[in-house]
Amino acid sequence: MTNLFANMREKEIKKLMQVLKSNTVTYRKNINILSNRTRDDYIAIIDSGSLQIIFNDYDGNKTIIEELNTGEIFGSLTYSLNTDEITCITKEETKITYIEYNQITNDEIIKSDFYIIFIKNLIRLLSDQLNICNQRIELLTQRTTRDKILGYFKQQSTIKGSKTFIMNITFTELAAYLSVDRCSMTREIGYLKEEGFIKTNGRKITLLY
Repeated sequence: MTNLFANMREKEIKKLMQVLKSNTVTYRKNINILSNRTRDDYIAIIDSGSLQIIFNDYDGNKTIIEELNTGEIFGSLTYSLNTDEITCITKEETKITYIEYNQITNDEIIKSDFYIIFIKNLIRLLSDQLNICNQRIELLTQRTTRDKILGYFKQQSTIKGSKTFIMNITFTELAAYLSVDRCSMTREIGYLKEEGFIKTNGRKITLLY
């Protein structure tokens, strides 16, 4: 994942943060970081930790929209979070830096030598996250629960560079991420093990095909 401040000197980053009117907040685990935010015109950078953006429907069902980790961003440049149906929950202690979206076009920063570097980094970062979103769409458009599970395992295998990998989410979270019924997913995983497609040991998955 591209670093938003790659190829920038420390003093340039400090100046940039001042112009962008940034502030940094550290949250404990299992905190909804949106609960005290009334505005949606910001970009949030995850300095450390991880979180999940979750959609909660009227029946109480949860769908994990996105899983975000250190170095990734969210906010105005991705999609609106200013709705009661969306929560943003930290999975561990997480430090986030917020910058004001409208300050990106501030004349003071545009005239800076490092502005182009910052914008290039921002575009690369958005491109990386767009690729991740496209992979998610590819999973959600699969017709069956089995195809979604196998598709997810294949993606993780490719990312980790091995047919054996450890999922960074629980199986309950996986069901919410794939937007499938938890019981149906568990049953399908059992079939895949019986048929010799996969082997599991907790969250450790091995592809056998």
